[in-house]
Amino acid sequence: METLKADNLVKSFPLSEKQRKSLDTTEKKKIAVDGVSFTARSGEVFGLLGPNGAGKTTTMRMLATLIKPDSGDALYNEISAVKSPMEVRSRLAFLTTDLKLDMKSTANIMYDFFAELYHIPKDKAAERKKELFGSFGIDSFADTKISKLSQGMRQKVSLVISVIHDPQFIIFDEPTNGLDIIAARDVRDFILKMKAEGKCIIISTHLFDLVEKVCDRAAMIINGKIVIDDTLENLMQGKSLEDAFYEYYTAYCGK
Repeated sequence: METLKADNLVKSFPLSEKQRKSLDTTEKKKIAVDGVSFTARSGEVFGLLGPNGAGKTTTMRMLATLIKPDSGDALYNEISAVKSPMEVRSRLAFLTTDLKLDMKSTANIMYDFFAELYHIPKDKAAERKKELFGSFGIDSFADTKISKLSQGMRQKVSLVISVIHDPQFIIFDEPTNGLDIIAARDVRDFILKMKAEGKCIIISTHLFDLVEKVCDRAAMIINGKIVIDDTLENLMQGKSLEDAFYEYYTAYCGK
């Protein structure tokens, strides 16, 4: 079984004088992620759920080797993301709404460029393009400039490019953020398809509905700390996930 383990991840960022004043603190740094640990497994979707500013994106970026933790590690089948980032990157896909596409390019050109970058054989790349473009309805827009595509279609192109090399580990940071209901449904269905293929998938989100529909397990992160990590059934205990989260949040924050 494939596993991705977040192992006591810690990350802090320096605070400018202006930021210290706005936060009414004398501390010179902010701890964004404070000892985060969890395990995601193949054939499952693991959700990292929390409010804005809770540390979700920072955690995901450490998992994806985009930033180094102050301490701790992410282990992909025991391969260290800190010690072997290049090896880890070949095994994962990372999708974020911050992914920048070349606005003057097209989906076809972008796909072919990344297929070559990943050294995917041309016949295999063509076969996978047909599958992915068909799944997301990109065919009709494949030669349209990215700048002329809707936000939802751009997100689909980003998703296709992120999984072009058919990785075993999938990390999506707010995968449906800003999408209309049709595009969001397409992304959700694709996540479930990858789960059925045995991929190890982690998504971060503040959308309870998405977690309820695709996740097997979830962890709730508040102020950089994991406050609970369990199956959805155990987390919800017969309530909606939103109500359950609010109960955990108020208990943790003392509100």
